[in-house]
Amino acid sequence: MNVEQISIFIENKSGRLAEITKVLGDAGVNIRALSLADTSDFGILRLIVNDRETAKQVLKERGFTVSKTEVVAVEVPDRPGGLSQILQALDRDQINVEYMYAFVERCGENAVIIFRFDETAKAISTLTKNGFTVLEGARLYAM
Repeated sequence: MNVEQISIFIENKSGRLAEITKVLGDAGVNIRALSLADTSDFGILRLIVNDRETAKQVLKERGFTVSKTEVVAVEVPDRPGGLSQILQALDRDQINVEYMYAFVERCGENAVIIFRFDETAKAISTLTKNGFTVLEGARLYAM
């Protein structure tokens, strides 16, 4: 049930993000979701893409430092309190969220939240036993 995310270490300077998106677009890689965390000197761009291997290859060829990370994608109703219900269930089982980001496929339907946990298997178990939909990677990549 895990999803592969690619993480790219980038310098925090003008044009780097544009370069990455151009390289991926030219290679036919579709970005499904992203998160960018930065400091004054560098950033980490986290991406869910339709073709992880191609993305990793073309970015490495252009000199970027790229890694893969296992994350969990959870579907949640796009309404007030949806995220809170997930976080309360995780908190009851004392599961730490390292980071998260989200996207909405169609307004008013379901959002997808990408989570990185310190205890992934325990988190998946908690989510499923509480009735939350944990998405398979293949479904997420094709959205």
